[in-house]
Amino acid sequence: MKKDKLYFFTFLAISVIFIIIAGISIRYFIQASANQLLNTQLESSKREAKEIASLISYQLASGLPKDSIINNIQKTIENTDLETGSISMFDWSGIEICNPDIKKVGQQLSPNESFVSGIKDNISSEDFYDLLMSRRQVGGIRDFGNAERESEIIYLYPVDNSDWIIAAHANITRIYTQIDGLRNTFYVIFTIMGFFIILSSVIMVRLIGSAYEKRLELKNQKLEDEIINLAKLNSALEKYQQRAIDEKPQINTVGKKTEKGKKRILTYLRNELLPVPTEEIAYIFTEHTITYVVNFDGKRSTTNNSLDELFSNLNESDFYRANRQFIIAISAIEKIIRYGNNQLKILVSPNSEVDVIISKNKAAEFKQWLNL
Repeated sequence: MKKDKLYFFTFLAISVIFIIIAGISIRYFIQASANQLLNTQLESSKREAKEIASLISYQLASGLPKDSIINNIQKTIENTDLETGSISMFDWSGIEICNPDIKKVGQQLSPNESFVSGIKDNISSEDFYDLLMSRRQVGGIRDFGNAERESEIIYLYPVDNSDWIIAAHANITRIYTQIDGLRNTFYVIFTIMGFFIILSSVIMVRLIGSAYEKRLELKNQKLEDEIINLAKLNSALEKYQQRAIDEKPQINTVGKKTEKGKKRILTYLRNELLPVPTEEIAYIFTEHTITYVVNFDGKRSTTNNSLDELFSNLNESDFYRANRQFIIAISAIEKIIRYGNNQLKILVSPNSEVDVIISKNKAAEFKQWLNL
């Protein structure tokens, strides 16, 4: 249940992050693409307006009558494809002289029909985009289908040696449609991309989580096995200690031991020579080149013999050479615990100031000794 909640919150977090990033990205991509579209529209309209103005100026300079020029321009623009934009011409008083819609010829041009306020105005694609977006806010509600007019003047260019002005119109409805198409395309792309990104991310998180859980389970299983082995080892220790108590070394009729090993060790306590029975020894260890013999009652004495010499004279079923520093008696072992990397730590009684560590290499030998 906890894992399911973790995966759910992971899915939720990835989804929220993607939605935030996608929202910001979509807005940027729409504006960038729209600016490129509008820039193309502006450059095309400017070029067309300038070419027509230059043609009219040339015809006027050649002495061609104005009525003929107006008639030719009107015939030309009547066949213009209004889907991409159009060209019109009016005089300085704002009277339409030529227009693709013949009904508008002779009418007064309204100032509200232009995105530019003067001949010298030159709007950029960014300004054009901002104007379009502001026009789409009708009554404070964004409605991309409610355009008051299908055409807007986006560029004005005067005809030399005349009072005529060429106006480049843009089909606003078509531009709105193109921007809407871009917007919908980006939404579809980001929706599909988001679905796959979120799904693949959750799957990867789940796969990684499952792999980690398996590794953790293996570690736990290994730890459980080690705990069980230690429990068995401690149980074997108790049995062996009890058996060692029950089976005391016995002396035959001629006074010799029936088991290998000395009965006592000669030690020194200050200036006193002190023999210590082996059954009273808890452990023997060396520290700073001095060999100490510690009894079960905590009494400590020293000996001149090395650990090798002492161990060779002790009963191997009762004493074990734990390491180069320690010899421990089976009866002194209180508990065996796991230590470090497959090592064992022996807790002895009385307590030792120095840790009694069985190395990884000797652990199997120690376990075998306990099972003797």
